[in-house]
Order: sequence, then structure tokens, then C-alpha cells
Amino acid sequence: MLRINDEAPNFTAETSQGTINFHEWMGNGWAILFSHPKDFTPVCTTELGYMAGLQPEFAKRNCKIIGLSVDPVSSHTKWAADIEETQGHKVSFPMIGDPDLKIAKLYDMLPADSGNTSEGRTAATNATVRTVFVIGPDKKIKLMLSYPMSTGRNFDEVLRVVDSMQLTAAHKVATPVNWKHGDDVIILPSVTEEEAKQKYPGGWKAPRPYLRIVPQPK
Repeated sequence: MLRINDEAPNFTAETSQGTINFHEWMGNGWAILFSHPKDFTPVCTTELGYMAGLQPEFAKRNCKIIGLSVDPVSSHTKWAADIEETQGHKVSFPMIGDPDLKIAKLYDMLPADSGNTSEGRTAATNATVRTVFVIGPDKKIKLMLSYPMSTGRNFDEVLRVVDSMQLTAAHKVATPVNWKHGDDVIILPSVTEEEAKQKYPGGWKAPRPYLRIVPQPK
């Protein structure tokens, strides 16, 4: 079973933009892999369109986007036309074809005994292929979010989480509940008082000794 901080399993696969090796495709940046149980499903159509609209924001953060559906790449190409027409955004990121279910199993989204073909399977039988993976430059999984088919995913939240993770990777801080870019942050407990005084000479708010609140570092 995959967990946060596990290495994201590598794979080679056909996509709507040719064959890729996942880790090589990522390069030295961040990546979001988000999966779909079947092509031409209504909720996923809205999600892919919205994510296509957000792609420039993720690009600013050195974060690539890649989708996955258990159907073949030839089906993805037809679906992409529907997405652009109905959602107003062209899907310009690659979509992985997974008709043999190998990647869905590799990422623990389907059990090993699910067979080896998407033929004859419905969205309902693939319902667990609805996960967002955020993967860091070190190729480790930083976040996993799984949704039911009836609930559209909140990709503004995924963007917020990427902002938080990139900030906290660069500074010894954590982000509090409902944090948004520019809000105050929390000094990590591992940072000593002396270290904190050097880094934050203006001081901080501390309603409790373990809760030290400072403006977001630049």
C-alpha cells in the first residue's frame, strides 16, 4: 500500500503525447498525477476541463500535470474534443492510457485480481481510480486525495496544497488550517528559540509556547 513519502512508482506508458517514462517526464520538478475510472464520464469531463484551465498556474510553480484513465489513448483523443467543447479549455497535458490496468494496480487504485483489461469494465467497477497524487522533485508522494465518482474534485485546493508544500520545503514552517498564500505561518517545533530569533528578529505571536505564528517568509 502506498503512503506519503513513499517513492512514486515509475512506469513507462502510452499517452496522448507519446510514450513516456514517468520519472524522466517529471524531470526535476513537481508533478500531479490524477486518475479517472473511464472516459466520457460527466464529472471527470468537468475536472479535466478545469485542470486544463489551471495548468498555467501549476506551470508557474514548476509543476507538471498528467491524467490517467483506464481506457486506451485513442479514446482519450476523442474525449479531449468533448472536454474542450463543453468546458472551454483545451487539454494540453498528457493523458495516460491504461487499458491493461497496470498503472492503476501499481498505484494501488485497483486490487491485483482486477484482471488485465479495461474491456467490459464500467466506471462503477473502476470507481477507486479517482485519486490525486502530488509528487515532489525527489519523486516521493507528498499528497494523496481520493474522491467518490459523484463528487467533483477541488483543484483549487490542490493548487493551495502545492503552494504550502513548496513553501514549507524551503522554510522551517508549517501552514495552519485553511492557510492561503500570503497568510501567517507557524514556526516548526524543531526550530529552537535562538534559531527563531535569528530568522525572525521582529518576533512572533505565541498564544502557547509551541504555537509560534509569524508572517509568511518571502
